[in-house]
Amino acid sequence: MKNVQQFEALFNHATIGIILCNKQAEIMDFNRQAEFQFGYTRDEIIGKKIEILIPQKYKHKHVGDRDRFYADPHPRTMGAGRDLHGLKKNGDEFPVEVSLSNYTLDGEVYAIAFVIDITIRKNNEKLVYQQKAELEHFTSQVRHLNMELEQKVENRTKMLRETLAELEKSKEEVSEALEKEKELGDLKSRFVTMASHEFRTPLSTILSSAFLLSKYNGVDDGPKREKHIERIKGAVSDMKSILEDFLSLGKLEEGSVKAKLELILFEDVVAVIKDTLNGLEQITRKGQKIYFTHRGDGEVLADNALIRNILLNLVSNAIKFSQENTGIHVELNKGESDLVLSVSDEGMGISKEDQEHLFERFFRAKNAANIQGTGLGLHIVAKYVELMNARIEMQSELDKGTSFYIHIPQTQQITEE
Repeated sequence: MKNVQQFEALFNHATIGIILCNKQAEIMDFNRQAEFQFGYTRDEIIGKKIEILIPQKYKHKHVGDRDRFYADPHPRTMGAGRDLHGLKKNGDEFPVEVSLSNYTLDGEVYAIAFVIDITIRKNNEKLVYQQKAELEHFTSQVRHLNMELEQKVENRTKMLRETLAELEKSKEEVSEALEKEKELGDLKSRFVTMASHEFRTPLSTILSSAFLLSKYNGVDDGPKREKHIERIKGAVSDMKSILEDFLSLGKLEEGSVKAKLELILFEDVVAVIKDTLNGLEQITRKGQKIYFTHRGDGEVLADNALIRNILLNLVSNAIKFSQENTGIHVELNKGESDLVLSVSDEGMGISKEDQEHLFERFFRAKNAANIQGTGLGLHIVAKYVELMNARIEMQSELDKGTSFYIHIPQTQQITEE
């Protein structure tokens, strides 16, 4: 008797809904949490078909699903990769997670459904997506402001060159120019020292302000929103890419990034690449064009997330290290044994000497020393390639351009997690 009481206490006081059904899909028992979730009392629901708790649009499919479960009963999670919903007594739908188990008593198979209401989690996910979209929007604004700043710096630099050319007309003028150059070098050194220490503060401002913007949705919150928008505009957008390099490297070294190779349609990979390139069009230089061609069909073994990250690094570099009015060519070709993604530019190229160290952490080619970067991008690309058991090839010639080729083998075994 004591064991029975303990079981009843466990059943009725469980923090998840528990529903017991027979093979005819009739509800045999219904705990208190399930009563709270669905709005039915136990007496109201006993003897009813389980489909009474399922929205009308899913009922027909569910009948076939539960018949297949009884034909081969075993514990499992319902709706893998899909959103499941329950139907309350008042007609409201709510998102749920459902796990199934079974037992046999006197030759009769019974199913047990464990139901969790995930409404709060889904609302939080929606909020996170909204915040991400807002952050991307404000990041784009900051990037635009930075481009304007770079143009102003370029104009000022041009003026300085013209001034130096005039000073070279006389010995006294040359001496004065050298002194100014020394002062400029000292100023640059002090700026680099200060910036390396202070970059973290503006970046934190961008992230925190973007997050707080999502909280100020009231009519009277306009001044607060404007305040944080102005804070974001005051930061430098390329600091975000520097931090992303360090974060990506950290995740890779911690082992928290895993390849999820799966069979997907070739056209789905094409769609991801097109979407990624559309986003990168916003940071191209004047007259630069990105061209994308592809050849193949059917299914391929790939990880779209890693392909996107590789593409972001390689095409961003192609844009940064190429002149205006040049082309960047992206190709995706499906072969018999591998899927090949290539990125080619018409930029400054890489010397033979530097090519040997190109994928090392923090390495920067000599001809790129004056172009902003962390020296981590290609190192991270190599790590992504390694995760997919793929290989990377490079061809480059100074002042003519560089091409990268990613070969993703199509004969790998898919690892189930």
